[in-house]
Amino acid sequence: MARRSDHSRDELYRLATVAARKIVETRGIEALTARSVADAIGYSPGTLYNVFDNFEALIVRLNGSTLDKLHDELSAIPRMGRPAQDLRALLAAYLGFQEANPNLWTALFGYSLAPGHPLPDWYTAKVERVLGLVEAALEPLFAPGEREDLGNAARILWASVHGICSLSLTGKLRTVTTQSLEEMTETLMACFVYSLETVNAGRPGAYMSAQQLEA
Repeated sequence: MARRSDHSRDELYRLATVAARKIVETRGIEALTARSVADAIGYSPGTLYNVFDNFEALIVRLNGSTLDKLHDELSAIPRMGRPAQDLRALLAAYLGFQEANPNLWTALFGYSLAPGHPLPDWYTAKVERVLGLVEAALEPLFAPGEREDLGNAARILWASVHGICSLSLTGKLRTVTTQSLEEMTETLMACFVYSLETVNAGRPGAYMSAQQLEA
């Protein structure tokens, strides 16, 4: 077994993160333990706790790198300034990411931190970067002073797509519909954009919250 002095703290940090990613990619989040990571890098489990504050911190770092990967793939999609077209392209890339990385996707969205382990600010910033791409695609549908409404709409849309994807990944989508994942998400996207374009005929593109619609 390698001695702790064989690698610096930064090197161990990178080794552990890479090992964790490989374990999750090939065996799933259930196989990720301090022992499995330590064995993969040739150190004792105790060494990991000299590098990470706790095991939760390693998982957060792994998921943070997955968010970076997702952002990089989505941000590479050219924007045309046409919401329906831009969202459709983002959707295709998002579904492709899920299909290519099912275990990383599950670890990212299916793992819950233990109580007392809040997400760090740097992680929240990574989430915001991804959501910012959805906001950018929806932006033409909103007036300059509607930033809050734009942000809310982007999160509602993303959460809706995420729910359909989650049902599909767990094999439960077919219990509620005969439509495919692609068909359902395409329909959702089209209806969402159409509603934003037409909800206020006097001001095309205006966004109205549920409270406003009920008023």
